[in-house]
Order: sequence, then structure tokens, then C-alpha cells
Amino acid sequence: MKISVIGCGRWGTFHAWYADKIGHEVTLYGRATSANFKKISETGGNEYLQLPSTVKLTTKLFDAINFADVILISVGAQNLRGLLEEIKNLQIDFGEKKFVLAMKGLERGAGKRLTTVFNEVLDKNSAVWVGPGHVQDFVKNIPNCMVMASADENFTRELVEIFKSPLIRFYYGSDLLGIEIGAAAKNVVGIAAGMLDGLNFTSLKGALMARGTAELSRLISALGGDKMTVYGLSHLGDYQATLFSDYSNNRRFGENFVAEKKFDKLAEGVETVSALMELSKITGVELPISQAVYKILYEKQNPQEQLTELFLRSTKSEFNEELGVRS
Repeated sequence: MKISVIGCGRWGTFHAWYADKIGHEVTLYGRATSANFKKISETGGNEYLQLPSTVKLTTKLFDAINFADVILISVGAQNLRGLLEEIKNLQIDFGEKKFVLAMKGLERGAGKRLTTVFNEVLDKNSAVWVGPGHVQDFVKNIPNCMVMASADENFTRELVEIFKSPLIRFYYGSDLLGIEIGAAAKNVVGIAAGMLDGLNFTSLKGALMARGTAELSRLISALGGDKMTVYGLSHLGDYQATLFSDYSNNRRFGENFVAEKKFDKLAEGVETVSALMELSKITGVELPISQAVYKILYEKQNPQEQLTELFLRSTKSEFNEELGVRS
């Protein structure tokens, strides 16, 4: 199978490494101006892994798309629409080509899911590949479970057959909406977790986990998804990797933020929290954790005051009949 990976950051290079490892013919695309691509071209890898010589490198988007049977896209969520417009203008017959969004996030503005953005630009089915795991662990052959999901069950199953291996066990996702919202939102909870670490309030991360899943279950339900999806691998199942791991960019961003230290890696939760606030307005669903993170990042509110207030809100019942758990 011919696989092209679009994007040469941490996860893009991993997906190229992984697809090659399980026997596919792989091309990795990066922009000629990309510092990541330049480093890979010069050294054969990055701080996370070394790519085998069998992975072909290209800065020509046409060549990457035209070559592949399956195209994995792994770029920053806010760059997806622009990239797709470029792909659309290539005048390639997409025919039987399969597209997978190996990325997490929501588009700024109306809080659109990434498959929605994809469909708006290319008018073609796509899948998402999300779930727990870190590149640093996978390259040491430490296995994990992940989720593949799309609006078409047969399409999802085809992709799982292409990418399954002893290193990654895939589950079929049946609630695309819930999976995308949950996968994106866990990065916001990850930022909150990092802030708690930075304030020496780490013991509150248990409460953060419980209330984080609660508020996102309400949002997913209000948007028409299954409220239980948030308890699966795309959200709660990814909490260890996002809220606790030293490898988590979002957790590290939150920790550095309260310490007023610079953090120069991509933390998708920074943009996602803005999108979640838009969805909160649209649905009328209260998102206390997301709102606290938004106030800290965008309104320059005091992190300790906001997070303390978050966990000392008015006393109320923990459970209700309609949605199971409330925050």
C-alpha cells in the first residue's frame, strides 16, 4: 500500500515511521520552508526518532498526493483548511484515495470539527485517527490502543486493516462527532492539569478528570453525539498521556504558563479552548473547566484564583438522572 503523510512534525514523522515499519511504501511531505523538514532532510530524523532510508521525502504536495493510496494528514488544526484548499487546487483525481486526519482540534470561529472542514473543502469522506500514546513510547515498541473513526463503518474497517499491528490495537469508533469533540477537548483539560501541577495543586487532577469528562459529555450530547463516547479512548482513555505524562505538550504548556516560562512546541488546546467557548455559546452548555482556561489564557485572569474558584463552586449534587454526572 502506498502511504503519504502530510506534515513533518512530531506525529507526522511518527506516522511515516510507523507506516514504513508495518510494510507500506511511504512518502513524507513537508514545506521547503519548514524547519522540521530541513532537520529531517539533513539528519534523517528529529528529537523523537530516526526515519529509515526507505521513507521518501518531498516538498512537492502534488507528488505526495498523486503517489498515495492513503493520505494521512498531520498538521496543526488551524492550518487544515488552507492545506485542503491547496490540495483541492492540485487538479488530481482523488478517485479511490483515502484520507485520514491523524490530528486533533477544532477550527476557530464556529468550533467546526476537522472532518466538517474536510468535507466543506473536498466534499469527500475522511476518517480520524486518535487516542492515547506518545511517539517516545511507540518508538520503543511500547504498544497502545487507538481509535479509527469515520461516518462510514466499512471505510473505517478498511483503514484499520491497513494500519493495525501488534504495536497499535485499533478500535472502531461509531460516534464520529463525540470522538472528535472529545479528542480535541482533552487537550484543554491537559492544559488545566499542567496549570495545577505548576501551582502544586496536582492532587486536584483526580477532580479535574471527573469533572472534565462530565462537562464534555454534556456538550457532546447537546451537539447530537453519544454522551458515553467521552469515556472512551479518544478522551478519558487519553487522560494519562495528556494530564500526567512529561511528554504531553499541553500539560507542559500549562505548567510553563503559570511559571511564566516560554514553551515553543505546539499545544493544540490553546486554540481549541477558544473554539469550545464558541460551542458553549451555540449550545448553551456550561463548560466550567474550559471557561477557566480561556479566562487565564485570553483574559489574563490569575491562574490560581480561577482554578481555585473552579473547584470551590457552589455545593450541588454530583449526579443527576438525565446526564449521569454534573460538574
